[in-house]
Amino acid sequence: MEKLLCELHNPGSGTSYVPEPDVPSPSVEEILTEDLLRRSALDLPEAPEAEVVRHFTRLSSLNYHVERGMYPLGSCTMKYNPKINEEMAALDGFAGLHPHAPEPECRGALELMLGLESLLKEISGMDRVTLQPAAGAQGELTGLMMIRAYHTNRGEDRRKILIPDSAHGTNPASAALSGCTAVPVPSGADGKVDLNALRDRLDGECAAVMLTNPNTLGLFETEVREVSKAAHEAGALMYLDGANLNAVVGMARPREMGFDVVHFNLHKTFSSPHGGGGPGSGPVGVVAELEPFLPVPVLERAEDGRPFWDVDRPRSVGRVHAFYGNFAVMLRAYCYIRTLGAEGLEEVCKRALLNARYLLARLKDTFELPYDSHCLHEFVLSGSRQKAKGVRTLDMGKRLLDYGLHAPTVYFPLIVPEALMIEPTETESKAELDRFADAMLSVAKEAEENPERVKLAPHNTPVRRLDEARAARQLKVCWDWQTEPENS
Repeated sequence: MEKLLCELHNPGSGTSYVPEPDVPSPSVEEILTEDLLRRSALDLPEAPEAEVVRHFTRLSSLNYHVERGMYPLGSCTMKYNPKINEEMAALDGFAGLHPHAPEPECRGALELMLGLESLLKEISGMDRVTLQPAAGAQGELTGLMMIRAYHTNRGEDRRKILIPDSAHGTNPASAALSGCTAVPVPSGADGKVDLNALRDRLDGECAAVMLTNPNTLGLFETEVREVSKAAHEAGALMYLDGANLNAVVGMARPREMGFDVVHFNLHKTFSSPHGGGGPGSGPVGVVAELEPFLPVPVLERAEDGRPFWDVDRPRSVGRVHAFYGNFAVMLRAYCYIRTLGAEGLEEVCKRALLNARYLLARLKDTFELPYDSHCLHEFVLSGSRQKAKGVRTLDMGKRLLDYGLHAPTVYFPLIVPEALMIEPTETESKAELDRFADAMLSVAKEAEENPERVKLAPHNTPVRRLDEARAARQLKVCWDWQTEPENS
């Protein structure tokens, strides 16, 4: 068990000695005002420098990250990110660029942004792209704001957004924030949107159908063109939640499926660190009819070829992010796409599908498979068989920690009881996939033969299972090292 820093406390063992300066210098009292002066020493544990460095080095190795192993989080695409893209984002000419720099002094960055927009247009089939939104959820909000502006400009007050019951939680939230009402559409027995139920809900108040394809079960919506046709005939638009774009990138284009708006998660599909709340980038692509409503400023190219920011757009939905978006994330995405090219992106898609189908083949006989169909980049299992033995999906996720693995997404989508949502991504080797599958099968066997061991997991992590309900209600963000751990 890793010791706490306070347990290394040894009074007098500190080795930080700063000699008195041998040149004239003002005293602390001359620099700081009386109210800023500390009158007592900081109450910190003392330990030799070597012990302190070793302590924090050990702590850093305990943190799970994608360099240690796979993140099988369904619907999140937590894949390995090439380090060359990090090096490009750290170049002084980019990393040191001030957002207020005049256009002539940031020509390279503006050209890169125009280039990225062009690449995203080619990938999606859309006519224009705004790079401004800072995350997928903000991309959703931006897209729905443009959809509302489009209908308002036509003299129509449409406020219903049809959303499948398996959708990401951000979809109905974005609909509400945009001033619309989310109307759920049930899934059919095959796990795909019920076309008849959708048609029943399409009326003159419907602004858009918000679809994820492939959906959150990892299944391709094979009737997507019929859905698009029905929506357009009712005067509604089609919105694609691009969270699962990793499954179709380079193989199928949203425009050809009938979508009018799509947001991209650059930090999922196109190489950026993902997790811990950021950084993110959620560009939005639209068809020509929605171009007048793009957020300002819009990056354009003048007749002489120079890029410039266009702010004279009276029908714009306004600014949705400070400055022009998260540039470093755009830069990584640009490098990723240019490095792979069209053939490389197609290979990304194929490998993501292959890895998911390989894992599914290894696990589907042990765990319940609620929708037995060809998955794409991810799939959803159910822990109902194990639940019958008293072992919940949460218990199995905790037990995986003892195997040195991150748990998959659990209890989502909500339409699957005891859901285990798994996305291996294209970057994992067969050896790593087998390591994960072996651990899942071992945990399932333990659930049969020794359920208490799984229910009490994890057993060998630095921190055992927490009381999550109590932690949420009695959150403590400060800790006194001299307080007993069990009382802190």
